[in-house]
Amino acid sequence: MGHREDLLEGAKKCLVEKGFVRTTARDIVKASGANLASIGYHYGSKDALLTQAFTELMEEWGEVFKTGVDGEGGSLERFRQVWDGVLSQHAAGAGPVWAASMEVALSGERLPELRTLLAASQGEGRRGLIAMFTGRPEEGITEREVRTLGAFYQALLNGLMIQWLFDPESAATAEELTDGMRQVAEALTPPTRS
Repeated sequence: MGHREDLLEGAKKCLVEKGFVRTTARDIVKASGANLASIGYHYGSKDALLTQAFTELMEEWGEVFKTGVDGEGGSLERFRQVWDGVLSQHAAGAGPVWAASMEVALSGERLPELRTLLAASQGEGRRGLIAMFTGRPEEGITEREVRTLGAFYQALLNGLMIQWLFDPESAATAEELTDGMRQVAEALTPPTRS
């Protein structure tokens, strides 16, 4: 690996260990083995490097929990499988990534560059969530679906992350989320008259 890649890996490590706001350029240099000047040379600034590292962490995290999802698109079984995958990643150590995500969300005004980048990538993230839950290819998902169904799935994901960060013992399980979704669907479906 070259300095650029070393810096990126060091920044990812720092994000997981210290979070976005507490990570310094010197922390990244220490974790990467690169020199301080290489941050500016390769990324322009510490915040730009951390933004890139955060984006890659989120992409890596998303790719990992897609495995094992094979239920019929849009089914309650697939819904449960996706949440099982999300929660297994938390159990496997993704908690610090979730915490960094919440830190970034809460620090948005202090980190305008990161906020702009994340706002621009929301559509892509929502599109990916729709594809996971429905089994449809991302290319066939409309902008309207991204703004409605994708936003719905994103709200569920963010809410679950907050529950687990706040109190893992009382946070919903995949089975509980699935049962809750079933109850909502039944409540929205009018009973058939005989």
